[in-house]
Amino acid sequence: MQVEACGLFLDYSKNRINAHTLSLLFTLAREAKLSERTTAMFEGERINTTEQRAVLHTALRRPSGEVLMVDGRNVIDDITEVRERCARFAEAVRSGEWRGHDGRAITDVVNIGIGGSDLGPAMVCEALKSFAHPRLRLHFVSNVDGIELEALLRELDAGTSLFIIASKTFTTQETLTNAQRARRWLLKHSADETAIARHFVAVSTNAGAVARFGIDPANMFGFWDWVGGRYSLWSAIGLSIVLQIGATRFDALLAGAHAMDTHFRSAAFEHNLPVIMALIGIWNVDFLDASSQLIAPYHQHLHRLPAFLQQLDMESNGKSVRLDGSALTCHSSPAIWGELGINGQHAYFQMLHQGTQCVPIDFIGVMEGCASLAHPRRIAFANMVAQAEALMCGKTAAEVEAEMRATGMDEARIQALIPHRVFAGNRPSNMLLLERLDPFTLGALIALYEHRTFVQGVVWGVNSFDQWGVELGKQLAARVLDDLLSPADLHAHDASTTALIARYRRAAAQ
Repeated sequence: MQVEACGLFLDYSKNRINAHTLSLLFTLAREAKLSERTTAMFEGERINTTEQRAVLHTALRRPSGEVLMVDGRNVIDDITEVRERCARFAEAVRSGEWRGHDGRAITDVVNIGIGGSDLGPAMVCEALKSFAHPRLRLHFVSNVDGIELEALLRELDAGTSLFIIASKTFTTQETLTNAQRARRWLLKHSADETAIARHFVAVSTNAGAVARFGIDPANMFGFWDWVGGRYSLWSAIGLSIVLQIGATRFDALLAGAHAMDTHFRSAAFEHNLPVIMALIGIWNVDFLDASSQLIAPYHQHLHRLPAFLQQLDMESNGKSVRLDGSALTCHSSPAIWGELGINGQHAYFQMLHQGTQCVPIDFIGVMEGCASLAHPRRIAFANMVAQAEALMCGKTAAEVEAEMRATGMDEARIQALIPHRVFAGNRPSNMLLLERLDPFTLGALIALYEHRTFVQGVVWGVNSFDQWGVELGKQLAARVLDDLLSPADLHAHDASTTALIARYRRAAAQ
């Protein structure tokens, strides 16, 4: 129960499965027409049926010169053109050729976005910070409450700061609110509208709105409606990544993802990393009744990975209806959660070992430098492997009793403590090891989870590429905002919401 591809190694033997279980799961995938659905995605068919869109994040990492026709256009040519523009701009900033309004080189880059325009680039930049440009510091702002941005602006120099406004429509409320605040801050320090063009660029498709903001449309980097937000870090949304690690290493990130794409399309299900992980996940959710999934990386630079995977998985497969509109009759996406595993061991791992819920775990480690691991790295790896072993094996009452008796403990005390010190074991986990944490292998890791999510969506029969639940919240937020600014409600609300709005008005009036 081991498989290896693209610099990644998976040991999935510590799951509650056997050869017969796996055989049935592979049959399930074939009955769901996984191969046919995979081909449809890669070839640009409109598999996002509720929005009538193709799903082509995989095209973003295909090499230039290839051909993929969508609506009469070779999208690879369009992708290459934007990729090259991002590379030229990034090189100008990294070399110092691009300068701020007072002639100094850029030292700080602030990505202002939200959701997929923040989580993906932020996670990658953190994971690859060992490859960062020595002069450039990357910052990511998404929270609209102003606290995050205000704290950052106090640390920045207006003459050496560059802001990337990442919003496809250039109308996203949270992003534009933060962008306008940053714009006012810059003008306060420069007192010249022309400075905006030296300190702001946009990743968007709305050239008119970008120009009205003061950004030169030549510094607007576009993308397409077949790029979902949670799959967009490979596009111009990844401009912050290119600025941090350079175009050559960004190409390596794309190459790693493309290698995983190739593996996913060509490997038999029985040797296919994304397929195996996806089907085991379905087994855990729908047959073992696991309502959540823990992501536990054991490398500091991967600490943002769980947050990224939360959006990828739950926004994609958190659905209750099938593609045909009928109700789903099984569970779909589990709740994804986690943080650095070494920290979790001293917190919530208690529940994993002895709690009443079954929580499958993806342990993620990095093998780089294994021949000469420094002592702290060795400790981290030992803890990761030991936790997986302990969760699987547990500790029996007989083992606990013998352990305490060997210490000379009183017999009555032994009998009282046995129930509290027993570990049931049989808690499932995957062990996923990266050869090293570099752009290529990180690209492969991200693509692995993308395809894992896709496979599960196919088997469950849901549309993994829309997010109507996200849209509903945005619509209602606009109405509530109107009422917060008005002395009386302009819209009808339930009693609780009406009372909360009134409470806010009273607090704001003080």
